Amino acid sequence: MSRVLLFTGKGGVGKTTVAAATATLAARSGLKTLVVSTDTAHSLADALGVRAGGEPTEIAPGLSLHQVDTQRALERQWGELRDYARGVFADLGLDEVTAEEITVLPGAEEIIALLELREQARTGLWDVIVIDCAPTAETLRLLALPEALDWHVNRLLPIGRRLLSTLSPLVRRLAQVSVPEDHVIGAGERLHRGLMEVRELLTGPGASVRLVLTPEAVVLAEARRTLTSLSLYGYRVDSVIANRVFPSEGADPWRQKWVRAQARHLAEVEESFAPLPVRVVPYLEAEPVGLDALAAVAEAMYGEDDPFAPPSVDPPLRITADGELILALPLADKDEVDLMRKGDELIVNAGSYRRVLALPVALARRPVRDAALRDGFLRVRFESGGPDDR
Repeated sequence: MSRVLLFTGKGGVGKTTVAAATATLAARSGLKTLVVSTDTAHSLADALGVRAGGEPTEIAPGLSLHQVDTQRALERQWGELRDYARGVFADLGLDEVTAEEITVLPGAEEIIALLELREQARTGLWDVIVIDCAPTAETLRLLALPEALDWHVNRLLPIGRRLLSTLSPLVRRLAQVSVPEDHVIGAGERLHRGLMEVRELLTGPGASVRLVLTPEAVVLAEARRTLTSLSLYGYRVDSVIANRVFPSEGADPWRQKWVRAQARHLAEVEESFAPLPVRVVPYLEAEPVGLDALAAVAEAMYGEDDPFAPPSVDPPLRITADGELILALPLADKDEVDLMRKGDELIVNAGSYRRVLALPVALARRPVRDAALRDGFLRVRFESGGPDDR
């Protein structure tokens, strides 16, 4: 099984450099490594100082870069759905160019990158897969998508199939538009299954997220919220990387102000994210471009540690033997956490993010007794027996 490492952070903090440095170190440690980006503003190849094609390309011994060819992957992963949508818009009188543009959905490139990642993980070729993610807001939306889509598909698709079989002749006659046929719906189901397999891969025991930040107040505030949100959605965070830290030695008066300010923020980072390790990368004299420069960054970042060992962090969601549901919500504010029970689902809101948890059968039949947020964990206890337990 591949070790999967995701790097994310606020735009401009240097996550691409950190991801590329980690991948370079993995390859030079003898691990067969793939580095890939889900960020539409591809800059991995620039950081590595190479050119990339649409397929995994070996750029150094043991190190391959995959810059996803979205158009080609879109045809392979999404072709039938897109062709159907294009046909509907043509039926409505839109010209071919306009229909083509409309069917390139927002976020499609990132979704395709995730599906391509799944394909690469399936090959079993890679010891380590490093993912340079988009900035945090886009990453959170992307990582929340598979579970959200699962909720809708499981409830709406069976109804949709029945309605289509009943109403399709009427729709064709009255609305004069195409109705999706079974192979189109089947393509949607395959897309859904693929995204759920991506989620299983990225929340599995071999995957973890690394938060990249710079020691600044605004960046730190966003990183704190990101840690809470990633845990809400079930993703392990195993470390924090503080990038572009000014060295204190030989600093002139102007830089000394930065050193003191960063020192205060680094103390906050240590306190906020404990017990996660915080790795510090110094502000370098020149931009680290190319494999040798990136290897030096990785050496400063990880030292003697093994950054590719399996994550020692517990999964964010656990259910104990006596039926207590425990969800890690580190740094969450009690006033921003809300809990609601709806049928066999538990809806958790943390700030502006929401997760719908489908309860296992053993808990779905039991009413909630109480819930509390303590020490960064939401603990939900259920009554010992519900009305359906006999």
